[in-house]
Amino acid sequence: MTKTIITCAITGNLTKPEQSPYLPITPEQIATSALEAAEAGAAIAHIHVRDPATGRPSMEIELYRDVVARIRARNASLVINLTTGPGGRFVPSIEDPRVAGPGTTLLQPEKRVEHIELLKPDICTLDLNTMNSGGEVVINTPRNVRIMAERMKAAGVLPEIELFDSGDCHLARDLFADGTLRGPGLFSLVLGVKYGFSATPETMFYARSLLPSGAIWSGFGIGRAEFPMVAQAWLLGGHVRVGMEDNLYMSKGVLAKTNAELVAHAAGILKSLGASVASAEEARAMLGLA
Repeated sequence: MTKTIITCAITGNLTKPEQSPYLPITPEQIATSALEAAEAGAAIAHIHVRDPATGRPSMEIELYRDVVARIRARNASLVINLTTGPGGRFVPSIEDPRVAGPGTTLLQPEKRVEHIELLKPDICTLDLNTMNSGGEVVINTPRNVRIMAERMKAAGVLPEIELFDSGDCHLARDLFADGTLRGPGLFSLVLGVKYGFSATPETMFYARSLLPSGAIWSGFGIGRAEFPMVAQAWLLGGHVRVGMEDNLYMSKGVLAKTNAELVAHAAGILKSLGASVASAEEARAMLGLA
């Protein structure tokens, strides 16, 4: 690879405002953070939105619309990647495990991609994981994944396929084989989520071996594994991701004040290894985006 793409995951849906006073919450904060990350070297901004009043995760379309408009008003090149991950979490009630308890976010697959169909970002995520996630369960059935993938295809939006464990990789290959997805595919290896892929060089090497031939991929680590996995992904021929969705710290006990700080540090790691960081325009060309 002659250029390495840096994605910045701005705020996510699992990090909590009480964990860091610097976590972007409002549409203005999220958009500003994405623009700052772009100036620091990120070519792609991965976007979740939050309820401005509570800081909790949200799927409100108008919040997405606000963030996208604010970014586009100041930067026409930055690749915008909107999440479709929220809506897949199940927490069984204690009284009856067949009934959803507090914390459940399950939505119909059509609802999870409604903002994609309306706003048509450059990229959107497509999670393939059905797994234990901490003390809860994430459910993405093959049927629901296929429904979401078909709607992304109809909207003309490139799916970034997020893989959390080896079974996800095998499901991805089936989706390409039956025509649900078109190759060679854009993938993201998620390492360090409890009960998923571990954040180790051996695991990333194994996960990469399960990708279809010619796949474009990035790899990233959660928490303290964020920066080590930047180096590891590049060494294995992948692109990289950092951001407050995945990690809130620059080093042990030192909170990142901005996403731009995380991006700048990742860019420094890459450059120290001899890599060249891709601009947004270069990333668009590499990914076949208009």
